[in-house]
Amino acid sequence: MEYPRTLRDLKSTGYETLSVKDELRLNLIRKLRAREKLFPGIVGYDETVIPQLVNAILSRHNIILLGLRGQAKSRIIRQLTSLLDERIPIIAGSEVNDDPFHPISAFGRQMLSHNGDLTPIEWIDRDSRFVEKLATPDVTVADIIGDVDPIKAAKGGHLLSDELTIHYGLLPRAHRGIFASNELPDLAGKIQVGLFNIMQEGDVQIKGYPIRLPLDVMLVFSANPEDYTARGKIISPLKDRIGSEIMTHYPKDLATSVQITKQEAWTNRFNDQDRILVSEFIREVVEQIAFEARDDSHIDKHSGVSQRLPITVMESVVSNAERRALLTGDERIVPRVADIYAAIPSITGKMELEYEGEQLGANRIAKDLIKRAAGEIFGGYFVGIDFSRAVKWFDDGNKILLADTASADECRMLLEAVPELIETALIPFEFDRDDHGQLVAACEFVLEGLYAENKISRNEEGGYAAATKAKKDRRGMIYDDLTETGKYS
Repeated sequence: MEYPRTLRDLKSTGYETLSVKDELRLNLIRKLRAREKLFPGIVGYDETVIPQLVNAILSRHNIILLGLRGQAKSRIIRQLTSLLDERIPIIAGSEVNDDPFHPISAFGRQMLSHNGDLTPIEWIDRDSRFVEKLATPDVTVADIIGDVDPIKAAKGGHLLSDELTIHYGLLPRAHRGIFASNELPDLAGKIQVGLFNIMQEGDVQIKGYPIRLPLDVMLVFSANPEDYTARGKIISPLKDRIGSEIMTHYPKDLATSVQITKQEAWTNRFNDQDRILVSEFIREVVEQIAFEARDDSHIDKHSGVSQRLPITVMESVVSNAERRALLTGDERIVPRVADIYAAIPSITGKMELEYEGEQLGANRIAKDLIKRAAGEIFGGYFVGIDFSRAVKWFDDGNKILLADTASADECRMLLEAVPELIETALIPFEFDRDDHGQLVAACEFVLEGLYAENKISRNEEGGYAAATKAKKDRRGMIYDDLTETGKYS
């Protein structure tokens, strides 16, 4: 498509400028009427966040997304550009996307005055109209609003008070677009005042000189709810200027969480996708770890447990299974419970611990989260199924070691010794008994479930044995049977 290159050509097309909020609103209306997906890749918000976001855009509001880390706030903000027009015209050479019909900068006005209908036009795409800034305490007025540029003044022979000497900050450069700031409360008070003033009054003082900048911009912020509501973190006039506060949240159910991790985790590593087989119960245990962590009193609720936890854990789980396949020569990569324990480094870095949690240690807490998660999922698959013969086998003094580096065939031979374990483990699943990889994964899942119920014990190397009488009596207690020595508990 050939775009007009002068103001005269632009006028001849009948082009009319819309404010950015009207532009977003109209494009949103078109998408809604066409039943288009508004935010691809955003899962679990269809009944909560997205309807509120749609209402805010239809209302032409400035928006703040309030939520803990790992709740897709930044991804939502960046996808707002899909509601902008594909391209818009600006005066060629303008730093602030000057509208050819209504320029706001001295440069734009001069170009229009000197060239009239021959004023050159450039077309910018929607991505160029999105400006994002992480709010940190060291951000200055110059970064956001602008500052006097002595070099411009010297080269052009201008007074420092001349608007042509300004080096524009990020906000003016977002004119006719979207300005996003993450972690808004971290901005210094004077910066917040500058944001409010330029939006409310349309002017700002730079080095003591008043400058009129009637910006047309959509403001979108993100923040942690605790910081946003704390006194002194955000100035009231700016907060009052934000039209909609939208609360994000973590996935509310396991199925949604699994769907997000399937979408985000890097597990498709080979051209032959059948080479990697992640059983559904393994996926569910990984997701349940995050749910357990969010409810754990030893983990800081204000910091939250990011959805990145199950994503990175799943990647590590597959990597450990891949490592095992490389060592043993197994053709297929089938993750097991032992691989989840091997992924503990991907859990500990995602948790902010309370004081008591720090005393226990992140590793110990991570192991307990795995145990509790496996127990929760195990109960859903094997409710009412009797494993008494298998438990008695352990109570008789027998032990079994399923190392995370042991091949599927080796583990299968060991599992044959446990009475009725293989037959019972297959009950909820449809895979073939000859599929050793999945069979071993299912049996180890059963053993972990029995360990979670304190019917048997587990050691650091992946060995299962009889539980002591004391442990059986303390069923339901946590942290009591975690060991750091590698001995059976």
